[in-house]
Amino acid sequence: VLPNRASFLFPQDDMRGEYEMTGPMHTQTTAVHGGARKDDIFGAINEPIYMTSNYRIPTDGTPVDWSGIHSNIYCRNRNPNQMVLQDKLCALTGAQDCAVFASGVAALAAVFTTFLNSGDHAIVSEVCYSATNLLFREYLPKKYGIEVTLLDTTDTDAVRAAVRPNTKLIHVETPGNPTTGISDLDAIAAIAQASGALLSVDATFAGPVSIFPLRHGAALEIHSMTKYINGHGDSLGGCVLGNTDLIDRLKELAMVNYGGILSPFNTWLIARGLVTAPLRMKQHSVIALAVARYLEKCPAVRFVWYPGLESHPQHNRALKLMNGQYSGMISFDIKGDEKTHQKFLDSLHLITHAVSLGDVESLIVYYDRNSDKLPHYPSIYQEGFFRFSVGLEDAEDIIADLKQALKICDVL
Repeated sequence: VLPNRASFLFPQDDMRGEYEMTGPMHTQTTAVHGGARKDDIFGAINEPIYMTSNYRIPTDGTPVDWSGIHSNIYCRNRNPNQMVLQDKLCALTGAQDCAVFASGVAALAAVFTTFLNSGDHAIVSEVCYSATNLLFREYLPKKYGIEVTLLDTTDTDAVRAAVRPNTKLIHVETPGNPTTGISDLDAIAAIAQASGALLSVDATFAGPVSIFPLRHGAALEIHSMTKYINGHGDSLGGCVLGNTDLIDRLKELAMVNYGGILSPFNTWLIARGLVTAPLRMKQHSVIALAVARYLEKCPAVRFVWYPGLESHPQHNRALKLMNGQYSGMISFDIKGDEKTHQKFLDSLHLITHAVSLGDVESLIVYYDRNSDKLPHYPSIYQEGFFRFSVGLEDAEDIIADLKQALKICDVL
């Protein structure tokens, strides 16, 4: 296991002897070497894809965990690719354990259904991913009798005031999807601890190398690995990180018995993408900040929110939480009516009109003013806005594409 130290042994006849690196590894080194290595019998450097549905049960008296979460018995319970990915994520985040699922939504639903029971109360970021919103507005209250308070978690006092004796979970998105709002994780963690509730944080908008919720008191850290962890737009996946006792409960209920397992092939793809996550996030952040600064000065732009801008309402929190890397997510709007907004989308060439985020190419989607979610957003958003996932193209090329589309719309 290499989260804290690494030893590199050279052949005796190489004359280089033995070199040992002590102390914590840097983030990029951890992304490459962190976690427990699962060497195959042929000595492959890259992890093989273990495409098998079940495994031989030991006949030599080796103890077997029949729950399957600590022994290789059946692929729905555990597989080597899953173990490699989980170990590497733990090495990067400092978590004790990790559970990976077939999608980000599967990871979210696993948390909510494992740690909430009928009659419990949850406090949830009102600005959140659409599936999270639907789970807490519709399915969990109506099907399972869970009480829910949705509110602006960037308002710490509102979170504190919403706590009830039966509050069992506080769920926060930071940065929030799609508005990039930043909640005070340290303060909310103190509220959760004082009330006996768990704090879960969906940090998908930042990825696991730009923000570290567990270091700020969160009990559970959640990511849609489809986005920045994978980073290449070719695989779905979700993960939950935390202490072993909590993650074991997740694995037994949601992985083994709900069956939301991540396939070995998708696990392998995501693990491959994770190796370059520190490099990609650094570049996403540099490019997005340049694009956000252009948008902030552009006369055709109605507003722009990016945590790296000093004008962002929670910029000081972002400075504290995001370690100088503010991700690639921007929310902004341009002046003009609905037809102008559609023409702008249609006029983009380099930037792709598509959902999702965290890809190597820039993606943009429009939330129009008639969206049933907009009334719950800050007032500046209620006229509609764009969610812009800045990719890895050169900043000058992205800005040039924005400029030419704005000129076609006659707003620049």
